[in-house]
Amino acid sequence: MTIALIDYGAGNLRSAEKALLAAGAPSVSVTSDAAVVARASRILLPGVGAFGACIGALRALPGMVDALNSAVISDGRPFLGICVGMQLMAGAGEEFGTHAGLGWIGGTVRRMKPGPAYRIPHMGWNHVTPRAGSLVAPGDVYFTHSFAMQDVADADIAGTADHGGPIIAAVQRANMLGVQFHPEKSQAHGLDLLARFLAWKP
Repeated sequence: MTIALIDYGAGNLRSAEKALLAAGAPSVSVTSDAAVVARASRILLPGVGAFGACIGALRALPGMVDALNSAVISDGRPFLGICVGMQLMAGAGEEFGTHAGLGWIGGTVRRMKPGPAYRIPHMGWNHVTPRAGSLVAPGDVYFTHSFAMQDVADADIAGTADHGGPIIAAVQRANMLGVQFHPEKSQAHGLDLLARFLAWKP
């Protein structure tokens, strides 16, 4: 098994790498090389920061988006997007302007609306409720975000959380999984999810 953790300057790479190894990964290639991603059997895209900056940094890596489209969409290799990495799977993001995403899942990433008892950013532990057949399990996970995916087809919503109303906590389609929360910060529950991803045969 070859695991590519994409380094585009926008993720908690060391934490994600350590969590993958703790979850049973034999090794992890932290890489910004499209050729390594093109050969990988499993691909992870972390993400921290603004949507526009992240998609711009990803597209700035020579050949990376083409390698991702080939490996994930054409070849069907298992993919996991984490936090902004999940958001980049959307059709567009509206953080500091409107920016086109990868367009794998559809929907739009928009700013969450705060309420009197619900602050933005949504930061800390919250319960995730999965849909039937999702790779996600019910339990408490760690979130830190101000924007969330919206207008996603019901069939692609893999899990939700409640923060002043329902938010999309996970999306899943075919070989693609995205989680708005951080498995690498979610202790045993997060490691269990990563272990299921490593064993996943979509």
